[in-house]
Amino acid sequence: MFRAELPIQTRGRGFYPLDLALNELIGESGVREGLCHLFLLHTSASLLITENADPDVRLDLENFMQKLVPDGRVHYRHNMEGPDDMPAHIRSALTQTEVTVPVLAGSLALGTWQSVFLWEHRLQGHLRRLLVTIR
Repeated sequence: MFRAELPIQTRGRGFYPLDLALNELIGESGVREGLCHLFLLHTSASLLITENADPDVRLDLENFMQKLVPDGRVHYRHNMEGPDDMPAHIRSALTQTEVTVPVLAGSLALGTWQSVFLWEHRLQGHLRRLLVTIR
């Protein structure tokens, strides 16, 4: 078993591709076939496997989420860190903070149009920590 903590510096709300960094860790692990488990150590960001070719997909996802969970203190009691604080927690609760991807031939076994992304839900950038376990 191989375990590493992957730091991800975000620049604010949006999607951050993880495939390259994860494949590098898989290479370090020496695992050729197995599983890569990801666990995000935060409550205001999430993990997502989605379309990697057309960035409009991620834009549409963000626009949909903004309509579903709008920013603003009027809607929520918890706003200690600003109007995007509670919406970020709700977004994280509606999505996922962990994902497992098969490893084949020493890399992530993703479909042609799939990539793994960290989805930052806060407006400001944050240093996010991702616990990666490969076996």
